[in-house]
Amino acid sequence: MRRTALRLCTWSKGLFAPSRGLTQGSQDPEKQRVFHIREACSPIHVNHGVCVRDKLREIVGASTNWRDHVKAMEERKLLHGFLAESQKGLPPRRMKDSYIEVLLPLGSQPELREKYLTVQNTVRFGRILEDLDSLGVLICYMHTKIHSAKMSPLSIVTALVDKIDMCKKSLSPEQDIKFSGHVCWVGKTSMEVKIQMFQLHGNEFCPVLDATFVMVARDSENKGPAFVNPLVLESPEEEELFRQGELNKGRRVAFSSTSLLKMAPNAEERTTIHEMFLSTLDPKTISFQSRVLPPNSVWMENSKLKSLEICHPQERNIFNRIFGGFLMRKAYELGWATACNFGGSRPFVVAVDDIMFQKPVEVGSLLFLSSQVCFTQENYIQVRVHSEVASLQDKEHMTTNVFHFTFMSEKEVPLVFPRTYGESMLYLDGQRHFNSMSVPVTLNKEYLVEP
Repeated sequence: MRRTALRLCTWSKGLFAPSRGLTQGSQDPEKQRVFHIREACSPIHVNHGVCVRDKLREIVGASTNWRDHVKAMEERKLLHGFLAESQKGLPPRRMKDSYIEVLLPLGSQPELREKYLTVQNTVRFGRILEDLDSLGVLICYMHTKIHSAKMSPLSIVTALVDKIDMCKKSLSPEQDIKFSGHVCWVGKTSMEVKIQMFQLHGNEFCPVLDATFVMVARDSENKGPAFVNPLVLESPEEEELFRQGELNKGRRVAFSSTSLLKMAPNAEERTTIHEMFLSTLDPKTISFQSRVLPPNSVWMENSKLKSLEICHPQERNIFNRIFGGFLMRKAYELGWATACNFGGSRPFVVAVDDIMFQKPVEVGSLLFLSSQVCFTQENYIQVRVHSEVASLQDKEHMTTNVFHFTFMSEKEVPLVFPRTYGESMLYLDGQRHFNSMSVPVTLNKEYLVEP
């Protein structure tokens, strides 16, 4: 599967080019759906002080008062009649129908910076992940909007963060940021969303980030799948975006089929593990049980960090589950701390792997995050963060997410060695994710992002 690589890239042309496609025509902010971000309503805000979170609550009829959430969900049951029995019963939509822009006014509203600021005077990437997640959901509601209904009968949730490409050297906390995005591919019940991020330099917004999310539509009670509007293509650029969406889907299926949870390692990987095992045998004994570390090495089991989060109502989404962006931020920050602790210097993120949302997290749950280094090479540190949840009523733990982050340290880091077969599989999985990085990254602080 293509990784979520944070790297320098050539900015894609087509729908997002200022002179064509979705941005053609009127520059009226209302007509182009230009939204705004402010601190008073985390995390994304829209025109006239209305928050993207508030906009989403309005679309689904969710209450801002936690005590009213049961009543609000009961009212959504009445929306079942608006659900289509097949995709053919829904009107086709254009890519421009879902296009919106969002402004994060870090420069023009200094009071907002504190929330996004790192101690190194850069922008917190974990906060950006939260904003991207909210925006992806809103874009899909624009695509599936039913004009005859006050509220949407669909429950749209994030299924996957497919890829994020960094296209600029660094993020400044003192300049405005703009997001723009639209639906670029649809299946029967799923949608792929392209989001781009720009930062103001002088009088011009320059490219910063290119992200792809996969969202799924469910019924009004979030209990089963629901159909989404088909997509009509109006230009060669749109046809290419749709074709890429089909390729992305095929790539994800192929990657899943070769998972080490389903298939044995290949011959080259088996040789790698055996050679690592032999290099840790004590030459003074003739025993498979006597293990010693080679110079400048660390046992994988000694690279772990863990954290626990109590899932309070404050972090809920519009469907009264825990906000996916919050989970991403917490996992990212723990992964960054793990790399910092392991490498002995401040690390910089260079890649984020595909984030699959396997299970929703209920409000009131205990969220356990476990992070460890699973692969290293020169200055690179591959970190795996495992997220699982337990309810307060029982002690059963269930996996919700697995995150893979690639960091770069300012100096060369120790090698990491597995002791057990399970750790060997983690090592090979980490190596696969590391090797799938599309473009090598040069160690240059200006090109990298901190938490």
